[in-house]
Amino acid sequence: MIATIPVILAGLVLHLTGLDDAMRSIAVIGWTMLIFGIVLYWADQRGAQVKQAEDWSLKDAIIMGLWQAVALIPGTSRSGITITGARLLGYDRESAARVAMLMSIPTIMASGILLGGEVIATADIAAARDGAIAAGFAFVSALAALSIMMRLLRSVSFTPYVIYRVALGVILLGIAYS
Repeated sequence: MIATIPVILAGLVLHLTGLDDAMRSIAVIGWTMLIFGIVLYWADQRGAQVKQAEDWSLKDAIIMGLWQAVALIPGTSRSGITITGARLLGYDRESAARVAMLMSIPTIMASGILLGGEVIATADIAAARDGAIAAGFAFVSALAALSIMMRLLRSVSFTPYVIYRVALGVILLGIAYS
């Protein structure tokens, strides 16, 4: 819950000021995909692997919460940036992913409450129904993806994900600046 406070506060400020929409551009997404992909690679290669998920501390929660707030920049990837932060704090790959995924639960719930409130305010029953169906499918697919990822992390680094982020970032920058 502590790690959620920075992202909720920053997200609320961005939402109320309209900056969240202002940052949505192909160039911003391309740059964040590229830069944070490289930062993840560096953190994964350089990060010590001395901490386990059980070593989670209040200090780590605050630091990870700040990393999570960075994910409000479009294209950053909430899980990718929190895994990067955990690796820089010395967590092994599997624990970094586990902590990042556990941190997502209250963050996603807070986002859902905000968006759900907006749907309720408009009294759009069809949008509420569609949102609930989408949330259900997202939940099931996220569980499947997490299960596969946690098994893969026992034998594979984050390099394939980094390659994907860098390649997509370069493509998006090519589109943005052409």
